[in-house]
Amino acid sequence: MGYGYEITKVKVISSLLWKIAERMGTQSIQLLVIILLARLLLPEDFGLIVIVTIFITIGGYIVDSGFTEALIQKKDVDELDFSSVFYLNLITASLLYIIFFFIAPVLAHFFSADELTIIIRILSICLFFNAINSVQNAIISRQMQHKKLFTSGFSAILISGIVGITMALMNFGILALVAQQLTHRTLLTFILWFTVKWRPLLYFSFSKIRTLFSYGWKLLLSTLLYSSYLQLHNFIIGKVFSPAVLGFYSRGMQFPSIIVDNINGSIQTVLFPAMASQQENIEKMKAMLHRLIVLSSFITFPMMVGLAAITEPLVLVLLTDKWLPTVPLLQIFCAYYALWAIDISNLQVIKALGRSDLYLILEIVKLVNGLIILVIGIQFGISALAIGVFVNGLIGTIVGGVIVSRLLNDHVWNQWKGVIPTLLISLSMGAIVYSIKFIGLSSFLTLMIQVVTGVIIYVGLAIVFKNKSFTDLLSLFKTRKEKHLKLEGVSNH
Repeated sequence: MGYGYEITKVKVISSLLWKIAERMGTQSIQLLVIILLARLLLPEDFGLIVIVTIFITIGGYIVDSGFTEALIQKKDVDELDFSSVFYLNLITASLLYIIFFFIAPVLAHFFSADELTIIIRILSICLFFNAINSVQNAIISRQMQHKKLFTSGFSAILISGIVGITMALMNFGILALVAQQLTHRTLLTFILWFTVKWRPLLYFSFSKIRTLFSYGWKLLLSTLLYSSYLQLHNFIIGKVFSPAVLGFYSRGMQFPSIIVDNINGSIQTVLFPAMASQQENIEKMKAMLHRLIVLSSFITFPMMVGLAAITEPLVLVLLTDKWLPTVPLLQIFCAYYALWAIDISNLQVIKALGRSDLYLILEIVKLVNGLIILVIGIQFGISALAIGVFVNGLIGTIVGGVIVSRLLNDHVWNQWKGVIPTLLISLSMGAIVYSIKFIGLSSFLTLMIQVVTGVIIYVGLAIVFKNKSFTDLLSLFKTRKEKHLKLEGVSNH
């Protein structure tokens, strides 16, 4: 099996479309599952799961140790690279599981929630799934075969969602969330194992690990710093406030996160290997970056502005009034995730160029700023903490843009000027959509009118002002349609 780069424009577009389909399919099902479980369960239940997720998430990053991205970034990899990483990940997962198993009662006592002991011990099993999947995901990304993730991801989230909802209806409470997450990871691992035709060899090379780790350790530390900063918020909220408040906070962050991950996550997953293959062609990378930022913003900005505008009727209709405290938090996080269109794109360039040292420096800057903002924000309540996350994200986006501009011999203003027209159109649309709530209609009718009005206004303004991203998308679809018709004509003859 070959693992070298053979990336063409057609392959990038095809892989991107499949990745978007996989993301949108799985995240749509996941969103539906979250909505149904939120209606059936209490905010406290979600808060306790978030507490467990703090440790499982950090443990997952340690298991991977940056090796997945190192395998993608490295130009020439072989079976020995993959096998060595596979076995090391399993060993790391085993050690972490033992640690989590024994500290579970301590954490349960700290948060005054006895049920955390068994939950932590059960969900820590997911660490082994992370270890197994990491190499498979690296292979899929290198070969841009994201079609394989579509089937596996969609099937796993659908079946696990059914399991979770069924158990919630049977009054299993928080165990429904535990079963849903564990079932999802189990099925995803099982399906990928038979989808990706790769098996580890009985070889292990310390020299291969050292080479990969020289790149990956900086990404590991960077990811741990960023994740620890975000998880520290959850940790403090769960302890200082309550699991219920943490449930509101996590839901406020999760809804915009799911939407943005569908678009940006898909684009970045495909962009990283594509850019890594062009790491010696700076001008081409610069062009790819500018086009990506403008396109991502055209899709992300209106979705985040629109979501912030319809938050109150949306929560009332989908989650019921017991989740109303999450409304202002959700609106703040919409602003934070809108920044990802620029921030994540810049991070992909830094990684693709092999500058994991700069990636680490950027995350240290975010961590230091974040801790300062956290100490100040906690004095003023939960909304202040959410605002602090946005402020830190804005600072990180600006600093990241400056770093990438210097790497590409560019000016940081070139990244921002292309998104300003889209931002203005989005804000105009959001203001009109938000004002509809004052008409005094029912929550459901208000929500429907807001959504339809938002789409019509945004598309209309994009046409009137001849937004470049909109015309580019139309040209892309027109070109694909012409090629499809041409291929049909050839096959008919």
